[in-house]
Amino acid sequence: MKPAAEETSPPLGGVLVVALEQAVAAPLASCRLADAGARVIKLERADGDFARAFDTAANGQSAYFAWLNRGKESLVVDIKAPEDRELVLRILARADVFIQNLANGAAERAGLGSDALRRRFPRLVTCDISGYGQSGPYADMKAYDLLVQAETGLISINGTPGEYGRVGVSICDYATGISAALGINEALASRARTGVGKAVRVSLFDVLAELMSVPLLEHDYTGAGPERIGLAHPSIAPYGGFTTADGATLVVAVQNDREWVSLATAVLERPELAHDPRYATNPVRMAHRADVDGMVQAFFAVHTRAQIEPLLRAARVAYGAVNDLAGLSAHPHLRRWTVASETGPVDMPANPNAEYVPAGVPGLPRVGEHGERIRREFGAPAAGLDAAQGGSSCRRGANSSQ
Repeated sequence: MKPAAEETSPPLGGVLVVALEQAVAAPLASCRLADAGARVIKLERADGDFARAFDTAANGQSAYFAWLNRGKESLVVDIKAPEDRELVLRILARADVFIQNLANGAAERAGLGSDALRRRFPRLVTCDISGYGQSGPYADMKAYDLLVQAETGLISINGTPGEYGRVGVSICDYATGISAALGINEALASRARTGVGKAVRVSLFDVLAELMSVPLLEHDYTGAGPERIGLAHPSIAPYGGFTTADGATLVVAVQNDREWVSLATAVLERPELAHDPRYATNPVRMAHRADVDGMVQAFFAVHTRAQIEPLLRAARVAYGAVNDLAGLSAHPHLRRWTVASETGPVDMPANPNAEYVPAGVPGLPRVGEHGERIRREFGAPAAGLDAAQGGSSCRRGANSSQ
């Protein structure tokens, strides 16, 4: 049987996405769709997505905006103005996906509620991203990443004993954006069979609560959840950070008893520990955790990182180094893309789908950069709100072909 020809067009080529978005979660969802070949029209206020002004750290661009908005077209609209609302509706009549993360009720008040849009445009997939969902006692609460980390209990199990600390990246926004992108793709797959669009609704709280399943189940069924124990694992030993003689911290992860035998014999050079009844299984190692960790640390304390890493690799014991940001920046495994912007190129981590290699990485849009062209395309006069046209910053990356 002759193999099918390899697909060369992007998986979402021809899909039109309209994104009434700001900040992180919704822009990440639409960014994933854009990376997959969808055309994304980003609707912005006259002063733009407020994430544009978070900082200027990324070669003059906001690091958040640079991360999440490559390859999009920017159209400035005032959704409260009848003429702009009609323009948006004309675009949606030809669109496949509508994403919005305004405060609950704001889209409905502007005549862009998802239920009404799907009645008007039956093939449209709508995605509403909110803090706590569309209903319930917290539905009208503002919800930002750190607030939801707090409300879901993530902060209570994160870090070391003592003062609370947040997870150092916007984990809630990130997980919600990925969940939304997955839901949209599922809805598009369903529409390919039925011809009818669907609603996708995700909330930051629901997404992070689901990520908290393991500690929550432990609490609900045993009466106790994991404590804050820093780099250590709450239920596996040895699993945590150990400091070498030259000051490096290596996280060693012994997942099963076979790996314990390898660690004891091939790394620690203490084969008698492998089958010692005090340490032979994970439950008894947990009961003697202080002794186990102490033996590992004692070995690490008199050997350098350069001495220990080859032993761990040869023994097939899982480990990783605790890097700072300079270490990540220089990491030999880090893949980067270069994204063009009006202030200069920005090098950033690539899409984690390692098999996806674009012909060129699209750049970042200026506020309203594509407004005049989009208004002409969808039959509306050019608006003074849109930025003056000039050299496009939504061009291919400087190190890629057009």
